[in-house]
Amino acid sequence: AGNSKALVAGAEDGNVIVWDISNNRSGSNGGNGGVQIIPHPGCVWSVTPFVDPNNNNNNDNPYNPAALAKNPHLGWQPPLLPSPLGYSFSWRVCFRADAKNDGSAQPVGCRENPDEFGTAPPPPLNFVTDSGEKIWVPDVTMVRTMLLHGMDIDGNVFPPPLDEELCQDIGVTGGKSGDSNKECVREANIRATGPLNATTVTISPSNHYGESIVDGEAIVVPAPRIMCLVYTMADAHGNRIRAMRDTWAGGCDGFLAFSTQSDPRLPTISLEHEGPESYDNMWQKVRSIWRFVGTHYLEDFDWFFIGGDDLFVMPHNLKTYLASLVYKDGTDPVTKEYFVGRRFNAGGNDYFNSGGAGYTLSRATLRRFLENMDDATHCAAHRQTSMEDVMIANCLRHLGIHFTDTRDAKGRERFHPFAPGTHLHWKPPGPGQPRDWYEEYNREWGILQGKDCCAPDSVSFHYVKKASMVRHMHALLNFCDLNK
Repeated sequence: AGNSKALVAGAEDGNVIVWDISNNRSGSNGGNGGVQIIPHPGCVWSVTPFVDPNNNNNNDNPYNPAALAKNPHLGWQPPLLPSPLGYSFSWRVCFRADAKNDGSAQPVGCRENPDEFGTAPPPPLNFVTDSGEKIWVPDVTMVRTMLLHGMDIDGNVFPPPLDEELCQDIGVTGGKSGDSNKECVREANIRATGPLNATTVTISPSNHYGESIVDGEAIVVPAPRIMCLVYTMADAHGNRIRAMRDTWAGGCDGFLAFSTQSDPRLPTISLEHEGPESYDNMWQKVRSIWRFVGTHYLEDFDWFFIGGDDLFVMPHNLKTYLASLVYKDGTDPVTKEYFVGRRFNAGGNDYFNSGGAGYTLSRATLRRFLENMDDATHCAAHRQTSMEDVMIANCLRHLGIHFTDTRDAKGRERFHPFAPGTHLHWKPPGPGQPRDWYEEYNREWGILQGKDCCAPDSVSFHYVKKASMVRHMHALLNFCDLNK
């Protein structure tokens, strides 16, 4: 960065050591000013330009006094505690826990134990409403800022490196066989369309269902600005939300989790909503999310993606697809109403986008929804139900906003309601077997099987419940050589 220079060495024990040698700097630590030691044997790592985290006057340092005055938790990440087992530690032990576990019994090294977080600080009351009430409006760009900078406020690498072991075959409980997720990623050739820190995307506007694909088509355009929203509970902060933050969340221009407890370090926020906090009242929780996001962030982003805390997302792929969509249509998400995800048909005119696979609203669509969300007749303003995806689809359909067919030119799906391995091996029920709701909901379009289940530029997968599996998936899709 600027005139900075760095010397990088890989030690025999697997450590990566970085010295800042700009202007022959020296420090109090034995003359080795600006030393970073990354103790991750066999890790998948990258080198970012060196920026002294203690130099608040450095133009490249986002953790300057003005920024920290606005968000005192900018640059925070939980400590990366080394396992007491040292180099004999294996990520496989992290897969053994039940997916519903809060991580408190997970071994040190798995990056899942909530005790590593400590107590969540109170959020700063940084916004005054029209009624004079002081509330907290989170800085949703903080994870993105940290990813672009490549370090946390203490100079530690961010996102934290992932070990090469996560590229191996790892079954759902940590075994060395039965890794159907990796099998699907390899067979369907699913990969990230670009790095998380990219500000441009390379699109193929003809790669949409019903279009004639143009070989070699590659158009570079600015990446759209996307805010990613996740609904969760407080007991998932230390494992699933942390895993998202450590992997794909920084690929979103804005990231915010809506939980039962606010934690400005992540960030997560707890919002009041009509009715109880329960799965059977998910619609009211989602309504409160859209109201808050529309009130405070509507003009900051082009698109708004929402899903649960068991969803794995590839933000660069999402940006690439959305940019391609509007390029093909010659439209602008600021003014054009889009409702994007995995379409289902529960019968008749009952079309909706799967909430499990996640769905996206353009800014224009969110604006229309905000204007009409309190319509009790057409938008179910007071209904308490788990079917939030059906409810918002009904409301948008009343407004004349319909789903987008998100398949690629070969009919392969991009948004997925199951984990990769489930899609790869899904088969329709045979004679005499019970009906399959998944087949019924897709009868209008059909379901491609085997390696054609999933587009190479897939966007999301549901039921990735374990934090360890999130990291495994992230490694597979972004760093690993799948031919090994």
